Amino acid sequence: MAQTRSSSKLLWDVVAYVIMIGLAIICVFPIIWTFLTSIKVDEDIVTREMVYFPTRFTFDNYVKLWFQSSYPTLVANSLIVTGLTVLICLLTGAIASYSFSRFNFPGRTQLMLGYLVVRMFPAVLMIIPLFIVMRQVGLLDSTVGLAIAYTSFLLPLFVWMLKGFFDSAPKELESAARIDGSTRIGAMLRIVVPIARNGLVATCVFVAIAAWNEYLFALMLTTSQGSRTWPVGLQLMVGEFQLPWGMLAAGGMISILPVVILFAIVQRVMVAGITAGAVKG
Repeated sequence: MAQTRSSSKLLWDVVAYVIMIGLAIICVFPIIWTFLTSIKVDEDIVTREMVYFPTRFTFDNYVKLWFQSSYPTLVANSLIVTGLTVLICLLTGAIASYSFSRFNFPGRTQLMLGYLVVRMFPAVLMIIPLFIVMRQVGLLDSTVGLAIAYTSFLLPLFVWMLKGFFDSAPKELESAARIDGSTRIGAMLRIVVPIARNGLVATCVFVAIAAWNEYLFALMLTTSQGSRTWPVGLQLMVGEFQLPWGMLAAGGMISILPVVILFAIVQRVMVAGITAGAVKG
């Protein structure tokens, strides 16, 4: 009987590993293919027969993209917009999350549901109202205006995620700090935020990735190179009679580097934060 259970467990372990390896290959293959395309010459990219591996390795696509186009400016704009979006969400969302977590006030449930309703509607429905508002206040075609537009649909996600982490912080420690003379904001910054710092980092990373990869708002709310982001810049490289696959692939590889570096820096903290949120739920 024990041998049968052991064989069954081994079989399920093998099946689980096969499925995980298959999913990993499906996820990694597009990245590998993009990298191989970025180091191919044009003769290996546009062919009658598929060329899987480059016959000649070249980094000309990276050189052309970086030195002969406005791509560095686009990347810099994306970094600025992403940083501003995270900063605005952090300053406003942290206070909102703390308020929802610690206070019971009239309309609390309705406000939280309202945040969910905002996330339910497609972002394209917000384009025209945001365009009109941005034009009226003079923030159209600017990195600050784009960051505010991103915040409009990322802040609800930030608040909902961070509220769960704030809920896990013991209220007794906060009460003890208040008894010792600390203010409400002081107790939040000294007690709650350090306890929920892993969840705070995880939430900020999710918001940063969403802002970094956003395309629709950047396309509709920017018109000049001074404020466009990298997804829009790559799309505009596609002409009516030209499709520079090599440069597009190189741009894709460069664009994922900040995300990879960010994950490498905050990997442990982010995993701990996600795990804490999962245990809480």
